[in-house]
Amino acid sequence: MATSVCLLYLFLFSTCCLTVSMSETLLLPLTHAFSKTHFTTPHHLLKTTSARSAARFRHRHKQVPLPLSSGSDYTLSFTLGSPPSPPISLYLDTGSDVVWLPCSPFECILCESKAPPLSPPLNLSASATAVPCKSSACSAAHSSLPSSDLCAMARCPLDAIETSDCNSFPCPPFYYAYGDGSLTARLYKDSLTLPNSLSVQNFTFGCAHTTLAEPVAVAGFGFGRLSLPAQLSSVSPQLGNRFSYCLVSHSFDSDKVRRPSPLILGRNEEKEKQFGNEIVEFVYTDMLHNPKHPYFYSVGLEGISVGKRNIPAPVNLKKVDRRGSGGVVVDSGTTFTMLPSNLYYSVVNEFDHRVGRFNERASAVEETTGLGPCYYNDKVAKVPVIRLHFVGNGSRVVLPRRNYFYEFLDGGDGIGKKRNVGCLMLMNGGDEEELSGGPGATLGNYQQQGFEVVYDLEKRKIGFARRKCSSLWDSLKN
Repeated sequence: MATSVCLLYLFLFSTCCLTVSMSETLLLPLTHAFSKTHFTTPHHLLKTTSARSAARFRHRHKQVPLPLSSGSDYTLSFTLGSPPSPPISLYLDTGSDVVWLPCSPFECILCESKAPPLSPPLNLSASATAVPCKSSACSAAHSSLPSSDLCAMARCPLDAIETSDCNSFPCPPFYYAYGDGSLTARLYKDSLTLPNSLSVQNFTFGCAHTTLAEPVAVAGFGFGRLSLPAQLSSVSPQLGNRFSYCLVSHSFDSDKVRRPSPLILGRNEEKEKQFGNEIVEFVYTDMLHNPKHPYFYSVGLEGISVGKRNIPAPVNLKKVDRRGSGGVVVDSGTTFTMLPSNLYYSVVNEFDHRVGRFNERASAVEETTGLGPCYYNDKVAKVPVIRLHFVGNGSRVVLPRRNYFYEFLDGGDGIGKKRNVGCLMLMNGGDEEELSGGPGATLGNYQQQGFEVVYDLEKRKIGFARRKCSSLWDSLKN
């Protein structure tokens, strides 16, 4: 597992142009990336997903983003080149700021236990061009390395790039490392076409021919100049300065097809409040700047209520310090919410005090899923309401029961007996001392389901509103 990483800060240069209509918003479908064929049981999927959520969170304290866990996240698609490629599916990730995908010929080392790529490796079209070595993008790709050794691994002559004395025309390969995998890729530019025929010329992306334990493709939506929203906003600010998504709820023991989850680029601040005859109220909280992880969407958390008891959050969750420690990252690419140990155990103890008195503990399920506490609930369990209190006057978000208490049928005692089980879907992120240099907590996509989450990049705030996401898709589509 890599401990040194190449942290990429790429800058969009002036040659990018965009062909857009003057419409205020752009609606795109997100598909839930669920595949039961890769996972034998709900236990297996829950265990894999909880482990990946923990790895993504903990390795962020080594200053790296981490792609998404197959089977529990949301994807969008587009085509590249002229003539256009077959549709390419990529994971939506607000926790990173680069768009990259596997390119042919493609080899993924140590990928036997991983889900296959969402789409076949891309064959670059004749219209694709390599990003030049003598460019600000190439210089930026290799100038933020924490270790010069990584630059050498990628055959990157940093001093030559900075003095515009390159030995070859294309930008050298860049090395990009994650918590449990890595890749080498080159920067290319080509035309991008979104599902509604919106065309982006000179779109910049990473093309990976070799990866280590990372067979996925990622559309970075974080704060960064090569993220997908940034490349839209460079010419059309109304599309890139505000975006939102509304994630349709999913179940880990069902693979039935659901309506798409709406992704709305250029979400209008006034129109977002109107939903048919309903006036929707958003709860907003300010974004926190993170100097070490500038692509994160961080917010402050005051506390968590379990029933009528309010549990204050530690001070480090309310702000981000100069070392980049603290705050809560709102992340579409982590499945389960990760909390620091002291807050996590306070929430769990209060939850268990209220639920454990009436329900038998399912310890065997906890061991096989990585989640807990879990209970056998042969009758409908009485579960307390959980509320998130963000920094800001009245910035309170009430979570639906299904967003934090997952209930499924367990058949695992070996003799055919099946029982209903419910598990708390929050996770322990580790001791506060272990979280130095990175986010204090992460709000995962499972807890965001059933909300429209608005990212206002101009005013630097994030909003939440309860929505019927499938109905919102139908309303906006029509």
